[in-house]
Amino acid sequence: MDHYKEMYYSLFNKITDIINELQNIQQESEEVFLSHEVKEKEHTILYPHREIWRKP
Repeated sequence: MDHYKEMYYSLFNKITDIINELQNIQQESEEVFLSHEVKEKEHTILYPHREIWRKP
């Protein structure tokens, strides 16, 4: 009868580990995204306003 507890705890611990790993991966991905976003903004070149579309 106590065998189910061992299985339950094993499953619970594995799922908890996987959830933690997924959260870490998500955080790392967000940090990479944000760091690239900042770099892109640093390299943005602003051009003076000019008329691109001309009326015929």
